Amino acid sequence: MASKQPPPIKRKSPAKKPAAKKAVAKKTTPSKRKAAAKKQTATKNTSANKKAASGTVKRSRIGKVFYYSAAVGVWGLILGFIVIAYLSLDLPDLDDLPQPGAGETAVIVKAANGATLVRNGPTYGDWIPYDETPDALIRAFLAVEDRHFFSHPGFDAVGFFRAVVANIKAGGVRAGGSTLTQQLAKNLFLTNQRTLKRKVQELLLAFWLEQKFTKKQILTLYLNRVYFGGGTYGIDAASRKYFDHTGRTLSIAEAAMLAGLVKAPSRYAPHVNPDGAWERAQLVLGTMVDSGSLTAAAAAKIKTQPPRLRRAAAGRDVRYFTDWLESKVRRLLPSAKGKSIVIHSTLDPSIQRAAALAVERGLSGEGVERGASQAALIAIDHDGAVRAMIGGSDYARTQYNRAVQAERQPGSAFKLFSYLAALEKGLKIEDLYIDEKITIEGWSPKNYNGKFRGEMTAQEAFARSINTVAVQIAEEAGRESVAEMAKRIGISTRVEPLASLPLGTEEVKLIDLASAYAAVANGGHLANAYGIIEVTTLSGEVIYRRPVSPPVPVLSYPVVGKITSMLSAVVRYGSGRRAAIDRPAAGKSGTSQDSRDAVFAGFTSDMTTAVWVGNDDGTPMKAVTGGGMPARIWADFMLEAHIGQPVRPLLADAGIYSAAAEPAKGGLRPEKKKKKGFFKRLFGGS
Repeated sequence: MASKQPPPIKRKSPAKKPAAKKAVAKKTTPSKRKAAAKKQTATKNTSANKKAASGTVKRSRIGKVFYYSAAVGVWGLILGFIVIAYLSLDLPDLDDLPQPGAGETAVIVKAANGATLVRNGPTYGDWIPYDETPDALIRAFLAVEDRHFFSHPGFDAVGFFRAVVANIKAGGVRAGGSTLTQQLAKNLFLTNQRTLKRKVQELLLAFWLEQKFTKKQILTLYLNRVYFGGGTYGIDAASRKYFDHTGRTLSIAEAAMLAGLVKAPSRYAPHVNPDGAWERAQLVLGTMVDSGSLTAAAAAKIKTQPPRLRRAAAGRDVRYFTDWLESKVRRLLPSAKGKSIVIHSTLDPSIQRAAALAVERGLSGEGVERGASQAALIAIDHDGAVRAMIGGSDYARTQYNRAVQAERQPGSAFKLFSYLAALEKGLKIEDLYIDEKITIEGWSPKNYNGKFRGEMTAQEAFARSINTVAVQIAEEAGRESVAEMAKRIGISTRVEPLASLPLGTEEVKLIDLASAYAAVANGGHLANAYGIIEVTTLSGEVIYRRPVSPPVPVLSYPVVGKITSMLSAVVRYGSGRRAAIDRPAAGKSGTSQDSRDAVFAGFTSDMTTAVWVGNDDGTPMKAVTGGGMPARIWADFMLEAHIGQPVRPLLADAGIYSAAAEPAKGGLRPEKKKKKGFFKRLFGGS
């Protein structure tokens, strides 16, 4: 069977294009040709018009952009000129540079030997021209403050943006973008306000300075006017203060230190923070290496040789003394306010240094072990002239003066007044008393060791600081008499006639305690502490002089002789044995309850000194007594302070009472008549 063939696929035949008509030449009339030509011309014109219109629109847009840009630029310039004119209204007079120190006052304090202890207020040294300025100083300043100084017009865009980037990375203001010219403009004419207005004014003034002065002149102005801390302005004043020589001879290390001060002069000033100043100087040396102004090898060598700093006339802690003097001057001479003055003082720099050293050694050694963080010392001549004063462990940390401001319990050092009052009423140093339990108004005094020693002389009781006997003697003399005695010979604070008064429970000032002991040392005359000899103007005109008046007697000579003998016994064999030195000395120790305060006050033939040790918050120390740490500081200081002084007997020690000061074996004087018991003497009976 034949297979079926698929049906044939019908393909769609392509559509036949209509045959092109044969062109037939038609006859046209002239009028038709003209019409066609017009139509063609119109078509061409329309196309041309469209193109022309498009070009006109483009030109119009460009013109508008140009116009508005020009308008904005013109108005911007006008506004800029208005802003500049406004900011220029309160610009300072630029024709005259302000004179250094104009309108500023200074207070200078001089020691007894004429040395300057401190100068509060601006100090300007010699003007050093550019050609005499050390090259090391110029290189150091340009490296750390303004590397492009000699190429910028007063504003350094590169340095500014570098500072911005550095501050962003640091997350705070760590680098400044001001040029030396801008800094000079600020130092000469502006304040330290951080406002946009002041910054723009600073920039305007910088441009003006660049137009008016050469680069060398600007740098010279800057280096002779910039503040270096410690009241010093200019490289010469700073060099003399910190290195004790002219600014013309600065070494590279010294130059680096000065260049490092400008960023924060109060923080890095060498006389306040020598370690911080040298650390900052080393950063400057590194910057000099980075800028190519110093080789790495030279910088490494210099870093091993820090500059030698000038030693202050009496140490930085002398500010306790000078602050005290300035407060005195303000009260004595209110008319001197706002004037430059010179205070001529009584302080001896060498004795002051000895005091600072003794206190430092005591606190850094035994003080650390026994929990004593503070100490004060005051040394006076027998007429009251202050020779040394230490008001605390570190003036930079705290300016509170514990020698003249603090009121603390003197402990047994106050027994001086009880015995003086009793001696005036007939007490003899050989009188016998019984150390036993007594009760007054419900209160029973105890001795330091909690024990009773029985019978002893008044002198031995004083030397060994027996509390029960001191209270008995005060009761016999009368509490009011004891309080009056304290006031009479130097104590200025309130003294209440309490039963515990002879044990030093009333708070007193260390300076008053020293004055009171000096009244004994000088033979019985008032010896109020003072530090001012005279006050003058800068030109030397005297505006105050301490009046010279006859000594005021406050104690009789026999009483002074007896109490001196008793005070000598304290140092020889009593509670103040650790205060014994290479010459006759007398004094008394004192310890408050729980060892919160410890005191030793005493004297030689030349000087009276009082020492306090404790903590500002009253925290108890670890078994510190007045006869321990304070007595050791006292002896350490007095040995140093008396170097070169001849050994002399105590002024009131005429030999009448001193030979019998030390008791016989056993501590008793059996040949003397024993006194009745305390209550029998008070209330009678056999």
